Amino acid sequence: MAMEWVTALYEAFLGTLLDVFPIAAILAFFQLVVLRQSIPQLSRVLLGFVYVILGLSLFLVGLEEALFPIGELMATQLTDPAFIAPGRDIESLDWTDYYWVYLFAAAIGFSTTIAEPSLIAVANKASTLTGGGIDGRGLRIAVAIGVALSIAVGAFRIVTGTPLYLYMIVGYALVVLQTIYAPRMIIPLAYDSGGVTTSTVTVPLVTALGLGLASTVPGRDPVLDGFGLIALASLFPMLSVMSYAQVGAWMATRRKKREAASSISETETPQPGSQQ
Repeated sequence: MAMEWVTALYEAFLGTLLDVFPIAAILAFFQLVVLRQSIPQLSRVLLGFVYVILGLSLFLVGLEEALFPIGELMATQLTDPAFIAPGRDIESLDWTDYYWVYLFAAAIGFSTTIAEPSLIAVANKASTLTGGGIDGRGLRIAVAIGVALSIAVGAFRIVTGTPLYLYMIVGYALVVLQTIYAPRMIIPLAYDSGGVTTSTVTVPLVTALGLGLASTVPGRDPVLDGFGLIALASLFPMLSVMSYAQVGAWMATRRKKREAASSISETETPQPGSQQ
């Protein structure tokens, strides 16, 4: 067992090294050849690349050996007729009987998104560049809510067997409509939020959930129905982030109106001892 882990870690290390090497080569080429500048703090940069390679290797092994299998296992257990409806035939189940699946899908979507490193980086950068005008934590929660809804809806799609394109057409129509009314500052960030959610933490677990559901729900094909959750996970955060910005703008407008009304009333109130 220990040798299997060592072998898996070794293979992940080599794969990560090959994946990271082109990035390092491009950066070094432009810095040394195009810009003709030396690499500042070379020792720190090299140490950072070592940390990246080791961290990604351990992370990938952990996903493959632990998180991915447990996602499939829980999806299988949650769709087991003995758990959903003891004593009933599996063919008699309908979409309303799978409510634990929808709840689990939403919880997985929310928790994995909150832990997504790429989203943390984008949220922190957005907060820094706007001087705190965009709350990094609030942005992450808004994106996580969007992903939670998307995975729950995706699980519903797998259970019911409805075509994916219907959800995508309606979803992107809502995105276009909401873009017209959302604050302009948040629109590019909202669109980017849909991309950064589908990264190293979210994709393996969500994919495992989709494949597990499609493998256990009667009449579903893992190839045709098991995939597609990632597409929805990229769509819904755009809606939730723009909604978050719209609600924030509405609350700010209401606060300004209350402050203006309060200042007017204080101005009109006669002071004690003033002439009537």
